[in-house]
Amino acid sequence: MNLPRWFLHPILIFIISIAALGVSLFLYIHWYVEASTMLQAAMEKFDLDQSRVLESRTWVVIMVLSILVGVILMGIFSIFIYSQKTLQLYRLQNNFINNFTHELKTPVTSLKMFLETFSRHDLPKEDQDKYLGYMIADVNRLKENIDRILNLAKIESKSYAEEFTSVDLVSVIETFFRNNQHLFTNARVRIHKPSEPLPPYRINLSLFEMLLMNLATNAVKYNDKDCPQLDIRFSEDRSKRFIHFADNGIGFEKKEIRKIFRKFYQVGRFDDMTAKGTGLGLYLVQTVAKLHRWKVAAQSEGIGKGSVFTLTLPKDARR
Repeated sequence: MNLPRWFLHPILIFIISIAALGVSLFLYIHWYVEASTMLQAAMEKFDLDQSRVLESRTWVVIMVLSILVGVILMGIFSIFIYSQKTLQLYRLQNNFINNFTHELKTPVTSLKMFLETFSRHDLPKEDQDKYLGYMIADVNRLKENIDRILNLAKIESKSYAEEFTSVDLVSVIETFFRNNQHLFTNARVRIHKPSEPLPPYRINLSLFEMLLMNLATNAVKYNDKDCPQLDIRFSEDRSKRFIHFADNGIGFEKKEIRKIFRKFYQVGRFDDMTAKGTGLGLYLVQTVAKLHRWKVAAQSEGIGKGSVFTLTLPKDARR
């Protein structure tokens, strides 16, 4: 006998289990009260000493029983939540493996095709330069994905030994984009300097550059405009400073805000090929922010309306 697929859904099984336990408790209490009433009536009829034959502890038993059932319910609920999170993590990891395999296979296949073209044909200089450009782009794509895996391993194993140093964040950001402008040749990055100079902040330079690379790469990669844009602005209030990274990319729905920083999480679905990347970029951004005791938040007005990622720093740079 084949049961419908929805009938075996864990949430439905959980609800049925809770309902069955609740009904069992109700029936047991009902039976206990009814039996106690009947026994008490019998003792009164035959003029028996109730204190010697039956000591009335009905409500004490009911209370203890209710507490025990409550503990059982909490245990079942905890196991259910844990199993659901485990299942979700499994699905995310499965999507990550599928996407990461695709992310590695695509540039490797492209490189193989270009190399075979070079080996079989005598190409003019113009075509050689064009194909070399494609190959360099594929190599950079491979390097980006491999670096994310290596960086994730380093961060989670806490093997970053480089000390934190005091730097000017604005200068670091400007230098980063100046040194990596070859990676964003088709994009426009604008850094709007703060009205007043920022005090030096203690950062791990390698980790901070990793954070910048992931935010900038996301702004360009998840973008369907002819000219991807990234505007970096600074603001502050009484106790905090903010660095805003605003792009004109594809954006995301508001329901995704709490999910996009999870490890392996991807906006979209892999089965219909709307999910992209490895699901590690923003997780690395959040992890690096936490290591600096900062916070990162995301905001978007919806699909097609761009995104804003905001780093929140303490105003007191010594903290």
